[in-house]
Amino acid sequence: MHHTLWVLTGPTACDKTEIGFTVAQKIRGEIISADSMLFYRGMDIGTAKPSLDMRELVPHHFIDIIDPWESYSVGRYVDDVESLIDAADSKDRKFLIVGGSPLYVKGLVDGIFNGPEADWDIRRELEELADEKGNQHVHDILQKIDPVKAAELHPNNLRRIIRAIEVYRITGKPVSVLQEQYKLARKSYQFKIMCIAREREDIYRRINERVETMFDKGLVDEIQSLLDNPRGLSKQAKQALGYKEVIQYLDGGLTLDDAKEMVKQSTRRFAKRQMTWFRSFPDIQWLETGEHEGPESISDEIITLLDANLH
Repeated sequence: MHHTLWVLTGPTACDKTEIGFTVAQKIRGEIISADSMLFYRGMDIGTAKPSLDMRELVPHHFIDIIDPWESYSVGRYVDDVESLIDAADSKDRKFLIVGGSPLYVKGLVDGIFNGPEADWDIRRELEELADEKGNQHVHDILQKIDPVKAAELHPNNLRRIIRAIEVYRITGKPVSVLQEQYKLARKSYQFKIMCIAREREDIYRRINERVETMFDKGLVDEIQSLLDNPRGLSKQAKQALGYKEVIQYLDGGLTLDDAKEMVKQSTRRFAKRQMTWFRSFPDIQWLETGEHEGPESISDEIITLLDANLH
């Protein structure tokens, strides 16, 4: 069966949550979150999680599904999303994927190619070769068997270079070819990506306001109580924007004002990286958004797009 799945993405603080919610409400749809930090229970303020009221009005999936000390890989996420969609009767349920975590969006669109099981003998042999003759030598081996993959990987990215050679040795095929075949075989889903585009100044202003609001709402207390739990936070959770900097403040390494400034700065950098990622997606539909344009008018534009493609 051929599903068309709509993805609404965009940089952080661009109003995705509100716009996605408004669209889902109007089309009586459900939201699948593609924001890796919304997976965590108890991490609410710093992730700008949709409110409980919103989640009562519109079903939201993949929010509050793991504890902060647990981890949840892109591969597992993609499998779980596909299971949800396959189990739903597509005629009755409409899904809108909303979120700005590029790796998770890309994982959904391209799929995750797992390849054969690890062969530790091959890995050890190549690791020893790298120790003896240097990373460049191992990269040269990959260059001969899979120039496409070699071009993607820096010589110092040894782990992935070794994996690519290992896959070739086990299967006799370059990993770049296998990945391409995998993508083609996975065409039961067709993804349409819409990306909210705002002027950089507008995004930066929104980020600064959002950070101030988070601190006003009690971000420091939220993080302190997460740290008070003996199980603590996973490495993944600790890297969340806002959490990393507040943890430094709580450890005495930063003043509160410095922590706030750092959160603003790292969030602005993240927004910039997100836009670079989104520009690399083929066939993306850009939603140019004015500074004072609210969720209502943008959601109407999206619904017009959906209607045009459904008929």
